Amino acid sequence: MPHLSVPTRVARAVTEALSGLPRQFWWLWTSTLINKLGAFVVTFLALYLTTERGYSASYAGLVASLFGLGSAIASIGAGVLTDRIGRRPTLVAAQLGTALFTAVLGFADGQVAIAVVAFLVGLCNNATRPATSAIIADIVPAEDRVRAYALNYWAINIGFGLSAAAAGLIATHGYLTLFVLDAISTLICAVVIFVRIPETRPDTPAAQAGKPAIGLGTVFRDGRFMAVVGLNLLLALVAQQGSTMLAVDMGRAGITATQYGLVIGLNGLLIVVLQIPLTRWMEGRDRTALLIASALFIGWGFGLTALAGSSAWFYAFTVAVWTIGEILNAPTMMGLVAELSPAEARGRYQGVYSLSWSLASFLAPAVGGVLLERAGSGALWGACAACGTVAAAGYVLLGRRTGAAAAPAVTVPVVTVPVVTATPAAVTGAGTEPEVVASGRAASGALRKADAAPEQAPTGC
Repeated sequence: MPHLSVPTRVARAVTEALSGLPRQFWWLWTSTLINKLGAFVVTFLALYLTTERGYSASYAGLVASLFGLGSAIASIGAGVLTDRIGRRPTLVAAQLGTALFTAVLGFADGQVAIAVVAFLVGLCNNATRPATSAIIADIVPAEDRVRAYALNYWAINIGFGLSAAAAGLIATHGYLTLFVLDAISTLICAVVIFVRIPETRPDTPAAQAGKPAIGLGTVFRDGRFMAVVGLNLLLALVAQQGSTMLAVDMGRAGITATQYGLVIGLNGLLIVVLQIPLTRWMEGRDRTALLIASALFIGWGFGLTALAGSSAWFYAFTVAVWTIGEILNAPTMMGLVAELSPAEARGRYQGVYSLSWSLASFLAPAVGGVLLERAGSGALWGACAACGTVAAAGYVLLGRRTGAAAAPAVTVPVVTVPVVTATPAAVTGAGTEPEVVASGRAASGALRKADAAPEQAPTGC
């Protein structure tokens, strides 16, 4: 085999990571990138309220909590709508609502008005998540879903990193510009989805009758799935400290705002640089092992913060550790959720999964603040390490249970629906048939491989 130069090997790896996905996925990816490139308001909302409008930090916290409350409600509501009225109308309506209320927020005056509009922005903004995740599960074959979710996550972080850098410069010309540009980018995203993404909801008998076979209560009674959601909530509570208490702790340690910006910016930079190569490395790996590793990296990455003292370099090291865990966790978990979700109820399942992140964004600042204020930074970061360890142990137990349950199904072939990518109009659904998912629920938890072949029965967590 001829020796290949490093640039050639990198180019080949990138090509392999980007190839073979349906055209509709790339339109969705493009719309996500456009949306995140203009996502200025959420990042700078607290700064806008305290510096530009002169409100107190407690009021800014209240507004952030209302934004999170809207996100939590949207997780469930949008999940139901995604299954009932379809993926595309839910996504387009959510984006149009986000664009409208973001623009209104820029002109809103008075504490009550700002709080109400912020709640509506959070409601519409998070309503896009279940629909987007369901579309990916619909149009991407099972063996490629982890890669597709990783690439979508990559787009989010590219857009977020660039928008955060640009927002600071744009804000010097007035915060209203941020609100307007954010609204425009979201509107463009809605247009791209409406024009280029067809409805992908599987045409199941239940959907034809207008009566979903699986209700929201069924999702909450799905013990295996709710165990996954619970473990994710535990990790999300830890991860949310990176955008809340980490800044407070670094400030107490004498780290300047400039140093904090560089340290936290390392998170996005590493995701952009490492997401594709690590995703390639993850292919064919044991899914349970990946989830265990991600939980330990996230938990103990934050746990190491207790040892940082006043060293910005050590803080940067801890960010690098938990970022690797984040890269391992995000696409693996999304692939797992997609496998656990019956085709006719993907919106509901994705919505309940998204709820864990919304609840974490609502609870994490309060819990972290109390621990930091009353028990000190050592207790806060020690609790993060403990949560990561508990989550890892949970994945071990979940992997054993699902692996044992799935053992008899290893030799049973799984029938898949072929994905048609020639024309957008041809896409009517992808992945496993609802009947196959239902009959294989003992094994649906989780592919032992992160990228198992479609003809193999899923095993493991």
